[in-house]
Parts: sequence; C-alpha cells; structure tokens
Amino acid sequence: MALPSPNLDDRRFQQLVDEAKRYVQQRAPEWTDHNVSDPGVTLIETFAYMVDQLLYRLNRVPDRNYAAFLDLLGVRLFPPTVARADVDFWLSAPQPDTVLLPAGTEVATARGETEEAVVFSTSEDLAIVPSSLAGLVTAPASGDRTDRTAPLGAGKDIPCFQSRPEPGDALMFGLPTAVPRCIVAVRLDSRVEGIGVDPRQPPLVWEAWDGARWVPCLTGTDSTGGLNRPGEVTVFVPAGHTESVTAGIRAGWLRCRVTAPEPGQPFYSESPTIREAEVFTVGGTAGVEHAETVHDVPLGVSEGVAGQTFSVRRVPILLDGEPPVVQTSSAQGWQDWTPVEHFGASSPDDRHVLIDAVTGEFAFPPEVREADGTMRAYGAVPPKGAQLRVPRYRTGGGAAGNVARGAIRVLRSSVPYVAGVDNREAARGGVDGESVENAKARAPHILRVQERAVTAGDYEVIAREAAPSLRRVRCLPAVAGEGGAVRVLVVPDAVADPGGRLRFEQLIPPDQVLATVAERLDERRLVGTRLVVEPPAYQGVTVVARLVAADGDVDRVRAEALDALFRHIDPLHGGADGTGWPFGRPVQYGEVFAVLQNVRGVGLVEEVRLFPADPITGRRGAAAERIDVAASALVFSHQHQVVVTAGGPGEGA
Repeated sequence: MALPSPNLDDRRFQQLVDEAKRYVQQRAPEWTDHNVSDPGVTLIETFAYMVDQLLYRLNRVPDRNYAAFLDLLGVRLFPPTVARADVDFWLSAPQPDTVLLPAGTEVATARGETEEAVVFSTSEDLAIVPSSLAGLVTAPASGDRTDRTAPLGAGKDIPCFQSRPEPGDALMFGLPTAVPRCIVAVRLDSRVEGIGVDPRQPPLVWEAWDGARWVPCLTGTDSTGGLNRPGEVTVFVPAGHTESVTAGIRAGWLRCRVTAPEPGQPFYSESPTIREAEVFTVGGTAGVEHAETVHDVPLGVSEGVAGQTFSVRRVPILLDGEPPVVQTSSAQGWQDWTPVEHFGASSPDDRHVLIDAVTGEFAFPPEVREADGTMRAYGAVPPKGAQLRVPRYRTGGGAAGNVARGAIRVLRSSVPYVAGVDNREAARGGVDGESVENAKARAPHILRVQERAVTAGDYEVIAREAAPSLRRVRCLPAVAGEGGAVRVLVVPDAVADPGGRLRFEQLIPPDQVLATVAERLDERRLVGTRLVVEPPAYQGVTVVARLVAADGDVDRVRAEALDALFRHIDPLHGGADGTGWPFGRPVQYGEVFAVLQNVRGVGLVEEVRLFPADPITGRRGAAAERIDVAASALVFSHQHQVVVTAGGPGEGA
C-alpha cells in the first residue's frame, strides 16, 4: 500500500503491573507478598497483559484510520530525488582520437573510515574530441575581421587587439571541429606585454559560438596573466558549441574578448602580441547523478485478471526523469504499458500501469462493479501467461548525494586515457524520500488547495511539490505596474563549501528547476494571472569588527567569530531560529554585536560596522547601523572581516 500502517508493537506490560501493585498497597495493605510466585500477582500479570493489548490498539486507532484515509485520498509518499553535478574528466595526455565515455560511467567520493563512498554515474555519453588550431582571426570592435593564420605560421608577432585596445576587441581561435563539453588548453607564446593591466584581473572574457550567439566560457588556470606572458589558459567549452564560417574559415570558434573595465580595474594601454599559439583538448565535462540504472528486470507472469500488482526488489524507483515502462510478451513481440497517475481516464483498451515509486509496485487496471451490476474495466489486462518485465529504471537518490565541490574525485569505471576526475561545483538537488509524518502534515494542504492556485499559500505548496529540492519558497503579490502578476521566489538547497561558506552562484536555482515550477503552477493558476518564477534579490552584507580575545587564542577566536557571522547572516540556515533569514528583515547593529559577544573566548567587542554590498560586483556602500532589505530580498554574507587582538582574562570586565 502507498502508506504503511503503524507498527502495533506491545511494550507497556511492566508499567501496568507496577501500577496495579501500587493500588494493592493502598486498598489492601495486609497483602504484603508481591513476588511473582504469589497467585495474586499471577492474576495481576494476566490482566495487565490483556489490558495492555486493548489500550495499545485503542490508542493506535486514530493513526491507523488517518493512514487509511490518506490512502483513500490518493496521497502517496514522495520518492527521493537525485543529486546532480557536473564532473570534469581529465585526460592523462592529449589524444589524437576521440575518447568516448559511455553513459553509466561511475565516479565516487573518497571512502572514509566511517563513511561509505557516494557513487554517481554519468547520465549520457561524453565524447572528448581532439582539437588543434585551424585558424586565428583578429576582430576589432570597429573594423573588419582579419585572418592571421598565415602570419602566425610564419613566426611573426600578431597583435591581439587594436594598437590601443577598446572594449569589444577580440582574438578568435578556430578549431577543426566543434568541441562541446570539452576542456581545451590554449597555449600562447607572447613577446610584447599588454601594458597597463593587472595580470591578476585582466579585462578579458572567453566565449564560444553556439550557432546563434557568443556564450561565456568558464576558465580554469590562466598562466598568461591576461596575454602578458607565455602560458596556458584552460577553457571549459559549453555544450552548445558548434561550427560556423568566419573570415572564410569554417571551424569551431572560441574567442578572447576585451571587456569594459570595472571601477578601479586597470585597462590595456597597448595591445599584447602573440608569436605562437596552440590548442589541444585536455578533458571533458559530463553531468552525473546520484542514481543507478537497472536493466531487464523480470516482474513475473500475468494471471490474466484485473488489478494485478507486481514489485521490483530494488527500491525506490526514481520518477524525476523519464518514467519506466512495463513490457509484456506477445506473439508480436514486447508490448509497452504506459505509466499514468491514475486510472480514472483509462478506457478498457488502454495499456496503462500505475507505479508506486516508494514501494516499487506496478499495479494494473482494476474492474469496478457499477450501480447497475455491470463491470467496468479501467484499462486493459495483460493476457494470462504473458511474461512481464521492466526494461530499464533508475534507483537511488537522497540527500546523501549533496556532496561539496571537489569531493567527487574517484573514477570507479575503467576508462582509457582518463587520469582523474573532479567536480567544480557541489552536487545538489538530492532529497530523501518523504516520511509518513510529513505526508500527514501535507494532506490538509492537498485538500485545501485541490490542485488549484488561488492564494499565496497555494502557490507555495504547489511549488514545493513540483521541486522538492527547493529550500525556501515565497509568493508575493505583483509590484506596482504589474497588475495580475504573481511572483514566486524560489531558493535552492545549496551545499556550503568546506568551512560553511556559501557562494552567491550557489543560491541561483538551475533553469530546469525554474521551468518545472513554472510549468506546474501554470497548469493550476487562475485564468488571467501572469506568473513569474525567479530567485529572490540578494542584499549583500559585510561586517567589519574588532575584537579582543579573553584567553589570548587569537586565531581560534577569529575563526569562530567568522563562522558565527556567516552562520547568522545566511539565507538558508541563518536568522534567530536557524531556519533561514526572513524575507525583508533588516540587519541591525545590535543583533550582530550580540552574535559576536556570544562567541567563545571573546572578551570585548570593540567595534562593529555594517556595510551593504553588491554580491555580484563586490562594491560596498557606506557604513550603517541598519541595513534595510526589500520585502522580496534575502541577505547574503559577503566577505566579513574580523580583527582580533590578544587580551587578558579580565578584559572587558
């Protein structure tokens, strides 16, 4: 069944016996022999046993009925969802041929003394395509593109940009073919430095052409210092990379483009030059999930009657992707049976099946006796003697898959030429299966909402059901000028980096999650309601404080003070109750002072200053004793600074 019944376990016998003996002492003090050998004690134990059974079952009747009612309402436990991440596979050396990683390649975290390894598998094939430099083109912001391939091959110095670079100038690298989801290294040898820039933060961005636009690329190590010296740049090419024709050369194009400098960022006063250029593939990036695929699972043999159920051994069944199908053998081969949410709309000829993801049960349509005595079939029945199987389904999932970045570093499957793996970002999206207690709490919301979104609470309940991986959901009315609009703000459950620090990009939900929530709400919104599903705005907060350590352990006090600040000013787990900073709640001087004062070993809080900060650009505003937060915004800790000096045991007394 969808919801398990309470476990009727008897454990109160001795309590009843002891209570009966106390009553005997009050009512019949002349009875002094209370040993188990006394016949009266035997009677007490007999009646205690019988009363214990009656009381326990009577007390459990409401829970049992509640579970039965939920089952009748069709309330089923949510199965777990899988955690997903992008994992980089690094080659031992550039290869002349394509290296193929098949779907199902397994990677894992390192196994500890007390922790088992968390295993992930790739969700699709990954082709690590070899690359080289097929063409070099300079593209000034104002002017024509020029093919520099021949001069580069002749060993001449090629200016990367205009003599006085401008934002928009670009140096384009043509690869023989597109290399989607590959990691390429661009090796450059330059003679003249690009004078004026800071090699640690050059005004450059790497991009790849996807057939319609230039898509920004993430970069790894850059030993060129902004094209200032010989070195390599590691570029992570996005999945949409494709070939196109530029300056008469058909290739898969990457480019290094000059960007407008940020305030205080040095800019080029002279164009850098390159004398040699080389491009080669060093790895690839694949999506992995905390799940395992099971193939060709036999279910049994059909008896040819309605309402049959069959189960698989390995549970739960994951339904967050393409649901599994059931196949039955026939003279024409294997026939598919389509999963449905219910049999209410099924006709007698429909080959439908109902899946209980938690128990792993596959139920076939029933027959129901109508009021006039006729039997109505709510779907077809597998013929008697037919073999049943599930060709493919996925199992696994859960919160254990939400591992930190850099934790996935073990290659379990043997793949030639692959030397190592790692994940640049934490895996996220894993949620444990729903408990019975949570289903009981959810049931009243289901009855109230009735699959339609009217109130703000309705939108929040439906959004949480659509994406269990969300940490927080908030529905707000339309802002001025957006009549008839509803804003649903969603915050994902992020895995903090070692040390408990959250990065801003971890708080932005994936596009897939936003699309899933929007689709579910769009089906249930009122006609004429315009729906906006987006992450909230984030107000960065920087705390600058000076403390005096009472015990002289300056390093420990500073570390614990920073931990306390990051823990308190946290959109997921911060605030006074530890459930996340409330939407729209300001950050005030007094509460931050109290947080620091309560840190173990702090003798005196000498100074506290609060600064509003932009979490994207890092700009800080003027110091204030109160930082106001918009009703649709959350706070985010941004680079707190704590200075601790040594004091004595009596410091601050």
